[in-house]
Amino acid sequence: MTGSIENSSDTTIDSELPAPLPQVSIAVATWGLFAGLSFLLAGVGLYATLVGVRAELEEFNTAAIGIIGASYYAGFVIGSRVVLNIVGTVGHIRVYGALCALLGATTLLSGLVIHPLMWIALRLLSGAAIAGVFVVAESWLNQLASNQNRARVLSSYAMVTIITYGIGQVVFTLLDPLAIAAFTIAGIAIMLAVLPVSLSAVANPPAVTAPERLPLKMLFQNAPTGVIAAFATGAVMGSITAFAPIFAARSGIETTRIGLFTAMPAVGSLLLQVPISSLSDRHDRRRVGVFTAAAASAATVLLLIGQVGQPLSYIAMVLLGGTMYPLYSIAGAYTNDRLRPELLTAAAAQLVVLFGVGAFIGPLVMAASMGLFGVNAYPASAAIGLGLISLFLLVRIMQHPSAERATPEKDVALDTQVLQIPATAVAMGRRLRYRRPIRSSDAR
Repeated sequence: MTGSIENSSDTTIDSELPAPLPQVSIAVATWGLFAGLSFLLAGVGLYATLVGVRAELEEFNTAAIGIIGASYYAGFVIGSRVVLNIVGTVGHIRVYGALCALLGATTLLSGLVIHPLMWIALRLLSGAAIAGVFVVAESWLNQLASNQNRARVLSSYAMVTIITYGIGQVVFTLLDPLAIAAFTIAGIAIMLAVLPVSLSAVANPPAVTAPERLPLKMLFQNAPTGVIAAFATGAVMGSITAFAPIFAARSGIETTRIGLFTAMPAVGSLLLQVPISSLSDRHDRRRVGVFTAAAASAATVLLLIGQVGQPLSYIAMVLLGGTMYPLYSIAGAYTNDRLRPELLTAAAAQLVVLFGVGAFIGPLVMAASMGLFGVNAYPASAAIGLGLISLFLLVRIMQHPSAERATPEKDVALDTQVLQIPATAVAMGRRLRYRRPIRSSDAR
């Protein structure tokens, strides 16, 4: 057989061997996914703002609004756990298309049926759908990227999610929240998200491998600080995000400016997320967390002392977003510092659940606070929650001064520094190089 190949012509050899696959750049390979996510997240940002403002205009009671906000995060946890397994059997593109269809349908139904019970169910479904989309996107990108370009790919992904979600909130200022057209536009944007992914010439994502397993008890034993901080951050962020449109509406901001007000935290995230997260890679993450949470708490105080709708309140929301969003990245990175490389994905899965449970509880607590104490309970409760996170981290520093980490600062991937809210069990805080196991005495 060998002799026959050696004696054959070049034409014969070329006809028997498969043609080499064309080499494409990472930009060409990912443009369809990024374009699709841009449409989807613009629609989701518009939809989320519409739900909050419309609920207030329809005079839903505060408890119902809290449950509507909490149901989104309940769906988020469910979706991030379930969809990862489905992707492995059905494939990325099919799951992505199905989830976009489901999300678009829930958006349109929200505009057709205005009722608290229906919206609770629809927000549950939308939370599961958007979490599933993030599972598809992040697992796709993590496996498509290499160690040489992973940081750039995931940082681009993080920026796309932040910017386009904020654009959707700004678009709200141009629409009438009482008209079904606003929900229709959001639904159209979400459904258009299928086109770039489906039509991309290189839409051929890899197979998904089964994630590792890490019991929550074991994770807590190794990194109690990160576990508690992730849960607490979820509670605070969930309540602040869910009730931002309601707070703006009840504070007297014009309806056309509510979208701009709620988009300000995304602006802050763009400005401060990378610098703060990078700082945590060079110093004790807990210390950075102490000052960051304290600064976020101070930003909410500005909402109390200033008139909402004036420039100071917009500055406060920018500072709040810029200092609040990095807290989850800090908690996740600190947790990963205590773990072996093979456990990082499983740890991310557990942290997402903890964040989601906290984000489910947070809006319920905020609803009760605003129901009892009025609109000022929003910044007051946020200030207390963020202050408690800062205090908790300070206590942990006093209890365990050593912060020896398993990975030097130069070996920390940029994707850990830029993710706003690691949405799934597949992408948060991966390390690209070897780390030595940390001693049990340091695992705090």
